[in-house]
Amino acid sequence: MEVLLHQIDAFADAPFSGNPAAVMPLPTWLPDRVLQQLAEENNLAETAFYTVRLPPEAGAPPAGGPAYHLRWFTPAAEVAMCGHATLAGAAQILTDIEPGEDRVSFFTHSGWLQVDRTDDDVYILDLPAVAPSPVDPDPALVAALGVEPVRAFAGADIVIVVDSERQVRELAPALGSFPPVPRGVVVTARGDEVDFVSRFFAPGIGVPEDPVTGSAHAQLAPLWSAESGKRIFVARQLSRRGGTLGVELAGDRVLLSGRCHRYLDGVVTLDY
Repeated sequence: MEVLLHQIDAFADAPFSGNPAAVMPLPTWLPDRVLQQLAEENNLAETAFYTVRLPPEAGAPPAGGPAYHLRWFTPAAEVAMCGHATLAGAAQILTDIEPGEDRVSFFTHSGWLQVDRTDDDVYILDLPAVAPSPVDPDPALVAALGVEPVRAFAGADIVIVVDSERQVRELAPALGSFPPVPRGVVVTARGDEVDFVSRFFAPGIGVPEDPVTGSAHAQLAPLWSAESGKRIFVARQLSRRGGTLGVELAGDRVLLSGRCHRYLDGVVTLDY
């Protein structure tokens, strides 16, 4: 059996930036163990698998247009939400499969998501907003991060707010000593040249540091909106590769915009 493999950099200002995702179209779902093995073999933060066959519970896509069933796997686990791999999957579909369309909808573990493409090839991902709640920072986590929090929040991830962009940029956490967290840890601060910056760490699901994390910004948008009174932001994730996101808080949704750069196309031969 042969399966196509596309590697696409999402939220990428240029080639070799942003977050690389593997995108693998499937005629029908393979066993979960095979999907996990493929994601482990791809060895990227996320592999996105999709099919044209929607499950019965999906119903019709609320946004209309072509629709696909989408799932995401890290090298270690399936996850309920992934922004950059959704953007990459949409870029591949709207380029290769649906070139006459400018919108694609995905049924996922987090419900229906949609991606729109603008005339100048910017992709806009619509995610549910997640408003994190204030918490007292875990002393073990603070020690592992090696930085003093200004505030801490809990949502899909633990969110740590620090004083400066420099602290975020120079962070060197002791990943092996991280205590259990919901999914990962986001460290964020006001930016020097953009509205806010962040880094994201999820060693528990096989991602020591994620280059650009769309789903984290579904939490950061409500947080920074409450801090600043703004709804529209430019954000920068300060990983080694780096990536820039347009971020808009629109009611209970967050719109994330960015560009995609295709790195490779290939074929995987499976014998299982």
